[in-house]
Amino acid sequence: MDAFTVSNVMNDEYAARIMVWAIEKPRTASEMSESLGIPISACYNRIRTLENLGLLKCVEMRIAPSGKRISVYQSQLRKASIFLDRGEVRVKMELVDGRVEDHCLVQAGERAPPA
Repeated sequence: MDAFTVSNVMNDEYAARIMVWAIEKPRTASEMSESLGIPISACYNRIRTLENLGLLKCVEMRIAPSGKRISVYQSQLRKASIFLDRGEVRVKMELVDGRVEDHCLVQAGERAPPA
């Protein structure tokens, strides 16, 4: 996982809301969409991105009354911050499994790449 991807995801309103809302209790995509006011297609898009980064995990499969399988997701992020430390911009994440990831976004004296 690179620092710019993590930074962009953390600054994405929908992704951040999904990660925060799914910390305490696993949620389905439709629960997230309805409760957070996120269009369902955008919700699935963010879920896929967060899963690929290891920040969201499918923890259960439910069967709807219609027989359709429904994934239930839980955030894998315990704590995250973007901060300035001795001239470097850093992204630090603590995951629920105890892993800590610390990425340098911009080094001292380095120019940030264009957005």
